[in-house]
Amino acid sequence: MTRRFKMLTLLVVNLLIVAVGVVVVWTQHGDEEPVTILGTWTGQQEKQFKTVLRGLGIPFQYQGTAAQREVLLSKVQSGEPPDVVIMPGIGELAEYKDQNRLKPLDRLYDPKQYGAPWNAAGTASHHVYWVPVKADLKSIVWYREGHRPPNSPAPLASWCIGMGDDGASGWPGTDWIEDLVLQRAGPGFYTQWALNTGGATKKWWTSDSVRNAWTAWAGLLGQGRTAAKHALITDHRGDPGDHGLLFSRDCALEHQGSFARSFYGPKDTEHARLMDSAPLLPGGGTRVRAHEVTGDFAALFSGRSQARELIHRLSSKDAQQQWAQVAGVFSANRQVTPKNEPVERQIARRLLKGPRCLDASDVMAPAVRDAFYEAVLLTIARVAAKPRQDPRIDTLLENLQKVQDVSTADNDHPALQTVCSTH
Repeated sequence: MTRRFKMLTLLVVNLLIVAVGVVVVWTQHGDEEPVTILGTWTGQQEKQFKTVLRGLGIPFQYQGTAAQREVLLSKVQSGEPPDVVIMPGIGELAEYKDQNRLKPLDRLYDPKQYGAPWNAAGTASHHVYWVPVKADLKSIVWYREGHRPPNSPAPLASWCIGMGDDGASGWPGTDWIEDLVLQRAGPGFYTQWALNTGGATKKWWTSDSVRNAWTAWAGLLGQGRTAAKHALITDHRGDPGDHGLLFSRDCALEHQGSFARSFYGPKDTEHARLMDSAPLLPGGGTRVRAHEVTGDFAALFSGRSQARELIHRLSSKDAQQQWAQVAGVFSANRQVTPKNEPVERQIARRLLKGPRCLDASDVMAPAVRDAFYEAVLLTIARVAAKPRQDPRIDTLLENLQKVQDVSTADNDHPALQTVCSTH
C-alpha cells in the first residue's frame, strides 16, 4: 500500500467518523428539542394549558390556532408535522391514522381509566391512537340562577344563538340537529348515522329521522326572521369583552356545551345553571335518551421519546386533576375528582355515567363534517331571507348524502366502530 493511498484511506476514515459524529450529535440534539404541540386553545385557555404543561417537566413549544386543520395539513405536507396534536376532530385523526401518520399510544396510558366512548373511540385496530385530555358535556341548556324554564319546548325568543367561530362557523347549529336526532331516534340510529354504517348501501342523511330533526330546527328558526339573521352574524362566545351570550344578550336559554362557562366570566359562572336539553328542544315531550359529549384528543405524529413521555404524563390522573383545578375543565379520566360544587358534580356525573355519544360531526370524515356546517348556515340564511318559505331541506340533505357517498368511496374501511357507550 503506497503512502499516498494510506493517507487517502485515513482521510476517508476520518471523514466517516466526523459524519457519524455529526449524525450522533444531531440525533442527540433532536431528543433535546422541545416537544412541539399544536392545539386550538388561545388566550386564557392557552395560558391555563401552558401552566399544566410546565408542571410535566418536559420542554415544549405550544402553538394555538383556530385554523388548526389548515395549519396541520400544511405542516404534514411540508414534512414537518408537530410532535403532538390536540384536536376534537376524531374523524380527522382517523384519516391521518389510515395514512399511517399517527404513532400508537400503546402503554402510554391506562384505557381502563377512561372507558367508553372515550377509550380509543372504539377503533377497529388493536392499537390506540388518541387519548382524551379534556372532556365536555353537551345535550344541556344553560339558564340564569332562579330562572329555570318549564319542561316544555322554548320559543325562539328565549334562545341565545350564535353560529360564528374563528375556525369553523356553523358547528353550534350541528349541535342542535345532532341533539335532536339523539333524543328522538336514540343512540342506535345516531351511531349508524355518525359512522355511516353500511356504507353506500345506506342513506342516513335522507332518512326520516335526520329530515324530521332538521325540519324541527328550521321550524324553530322560522319563528323570527330577525333572530335567525342575528344568529348568522353572532359569535357563539358573544362579543369580545362581554360575558358570553347568556349574560350579555336579551335571552334566557343557551344550548351550549359545558365549555360555555369559560365565556361567562367568574362572577357570572356562579349564577349559571344547567338542565338536560331534551324537554326544551323543538317538539319537546321526549325523555333523555343519551347525552352528547365531546373531547379534545391528543395524538402523536412523531416517535420521539420526549413526545411519548409528554402524552404519558398529560393523560395521567395527576396532570388531569391539576388541569381541572387550574382551569375548571373536565376530564374523561374516571379517577379525576371534580370540584365539590353542584354544577361541576352534575357535569361530571353525566360525562362518566349513563348513555353517552361522541359529537357526531367530530367523528365524521372532514369533508362530510364541513358540508354539514355549510348546510346549517345555508338553512339559517334561507330562513332569515324568507322565513315563510320552504328552506329546501330535502335538497340540502340530498347534497349531504352525495358528499357522504364520495367520502365512503374514498375510504370504505372506517377506523371507528362506535361512538356511544351503552351505560
